[in-house]
Amino acid sequence: MSVWDDLVGQEPAVAVLRKAVDGAAAGLRGESGPAVAGMTHAWLITGPPGSGRSNAGRAFAAALQCADNGCGECKECRTALSGAHPDVSLIRTELLSIRVSEVRELVRRAAMSPTQGRWQVMVIEDADRLTEQAADALLKSIEEPAPRTVWVLCAPTVEDVVPTIRSRCRLLVLRTPPVAAVAEMLSAKLGVDADLAWFAARAAQGHIGRARALARDAEVRDRRTRVLEVPFALRDLGACLKAAQQLVDAAKEEAKASAEKVDEKERAALEQALGVGTKGARPREANAALKELEDQQKARAKRWERDVLDRSLVDLMALYRDVLVVQTRSGGELINAELHRNIEQLGSRTTPEQTIRRIDAIAMAREAIEANVAPLVALEAMTVSLFEGRSDGFTIPRRVLR
Repeated sequence: MSVWDDLVGQEPAVAVLRKAVDGAAAGLRGESGPAVAGMTHAWLITGPPGSGRSNAGRAFAAALQCADNGCGECKECRTALSGAHPDVSLIRTELLSIRVSEVRELVRRAAMSPTQGRWQVMVIEDADRLTEQAADALLKSIEEPAPRTVWVLCAPTVEDVVPTIRSRCRLLVLRTPPVAAVAEMLSAKLGVDADLAWFAARAAQGHIGRARALARDAEVRDRRTRVLEVPFALRDLGACLKAAQQLVDAAKEEAKASAEKVDEKERAALEQALGVGTKGARPREANAALKELEDQQKARAKRWERDVLDRSLVDLMALYRDVLVVQTRSGGELINAELHRNIEQLGSRTTPEQTIRRIDAIAMAREAIEANVAPLVALEAMTVSLFEGRSDGFTIPRRVLR
């Protein structure tokens, strides 16, 4: 067992991080040379969704603190991975952005010497959500770090991070994990049946978290099946509008269910901290604090709803990708192999050109939703385009997406 075990299919990246950890340890011993030069004070880890960017950041932080460079079993490894280590700071957000106040607090901690560990490690798991002000607050600390401080930033692509930050970091790119590696992980770690493990690995398209959910939860698999039924139900304009509404309603329902699990606990914890419900006068700041929490929870619910919709659209794109594979007889492996017969029927009724235009329409809907176009408007335009087989039927102007 080691801290690197959860980085499925990322052997090249793990080798780089292991070498850096060895160099960091050598530097602490007062050594010099190429090994020590392999370590740097700022890293930018990028990779597609589900590739394990956050896991890589946490594993790197744990290995830097571990006397055995990442054994995975000692107190340093366990506390660093869980976020409980006093010298490892993990910042992530379920909101639309990371605020400047959060970054300023992180910068303040980064200036301190390690209290127990070897390094002060600052891991920002959602560096792509830094506001401009937050990035500005971070810049000086990355340019002139404390002697034993290491910054680890994680983002989907290097372009998602502002140039002034990314130019000062060493880039490490994760790849999409191979299906075989994901299926093996599901079988070995979760005890999932081999057939189900292969299905989940294929359907997740390299997204480790999604693969785990599909393997463990029949309801998650059912929701995905309902999404994939959409193309086969688009028989007229009314069906298109109905399908769009169903996608939005399903996303809201799933996001609401997830939010309810944490919202109540957060409110209860805040009320307890503020003394709400106890005897005596209610603190003057209580109402403002509770209102701020509610606003944050609403923003998080919106983010989760958009994430659910985007995942559904990725599944739809995969279905039409399979249709194109069948139409062109390319011999590529189908992501949705269990729907092979339906995919062949859909492909026989359309042309490859129409399929490509449908894929474009889904991509445009993803862009529109990310640009804050009302999800129902974006999805109605998309489903109409899917029915008509032409992406130019997508009625949201492209300038809205810029």
